[in-house]
Amino acid sequence: MLVLTRKPGEQIMIGDGIVITVLEGRGDGVRIGIEAPRGVPIQRREVIEAIAAANLAAADAGPGTEDALRGLVPPPAAPAG
Repeated sequence: MLVLTRKPGEQIMIGDGIVITVLEGRGDGVRIGIEAPRGVPIQRREVIEAIAAANLAAADAGPGTEDALRGLVPPPAAPAG
């Protein structure tokens, strides 16, 4: 891990297309701005971990879950004719 000290307004470059700018320091946190190519996903780690945990919980939901969920979706409409 590379550890850097930056002041507000200073930037860090990652490769050729990602620029991280320190916007301001706030007590126990820092506001940053991230510029990256459109195809580069940027997510907070805690969000990714929460999604992964929810997916695992759904996969372990047990038998009958699919039928219970199916009951929440209305049946398709009959074709007009």
